[in-house]
Amino acid sequence: MSQQKSEAVVEETFSDDDIAEYLQRHADFFDRHSSLLMDLKVAHKPGGAAISLVERQITVLRQRSQDLERQLKELVTVARSNDLLVARLHRLSIRLMTTPGHAARIETLETCLREDFQADRAAVVLFPPLQDETIAREGFLKIVDRGDPGLKPFASFLKSARPRCGLIRGRQKTFLFAENAREISSAALVPLGAQAALGFLVIGSRDPDYFNPEQKTDFLARLGELVSVALLGHQSPDTAAGS
Repeated sequence: MSQQKSEAVVEETFSDDDIAEYLQRHADFFDRHSSLLMDLKVAHKPGGAAISLVERQITVLRQRSQDLERQLKELVTVARSNDLLVARLHRLSIRLMTTPGHAARIETLETCLREDFQADRAAVVLFPPLQDETIAREGFLKIVDRGDPGLKPFASFLKSARPRCGLIRGRQKTFLFAENAREISSAALVPLGAQAALGFLVIGSRDPDYFNPEQKTDFLARLGELVSVALLGHQSPDTAAGS
């Protein structure tokens, strides 16, 4: 009887955590006791039949392999997408650099956004003074004073002066796209110049998920810098902000 009591005490001494810690500290345990691997049984999945530890390890490793393969595919997809964006940005920079005059550059920008960047609608809002007041293009370029009441829905964006993606609100759409406002669901807002001193660029999409708040905006920031320099000619965005 005392022997049974002693055995019970020994069994209670080793908890699940104790055993787990021991196995972690002795990673070669099953190397020295390999026969146990085929005797140990674990559930294949909730409610499923028991399988050997070796089979379970194979299943876990297979699952990890599938997860890693999926992650690799996602990384490759992102890399290809980034390469495509870089190529588009490069083409835009070449076209803007080789296009003389503000009016022609505005036209080139509109064409590139539509053809290369798949913009369903796009708009550029610029603040005066401008070097050339003849660059306005109906439906694409708006020249407004920074204190214009129509800019109130953009107040937080202009204050942050950082690219922003997401759903576009009703008053914002109406101000930017007028009669075409209803067809646009999401948009990217891109400040032009330091602290949006020049204005901002908007790329709109019919797809409500095309531009979403989770997207990185590094590319949009580069796009904003490029457009700013193209519109300023030989001036820098920082110089314009300080003038």
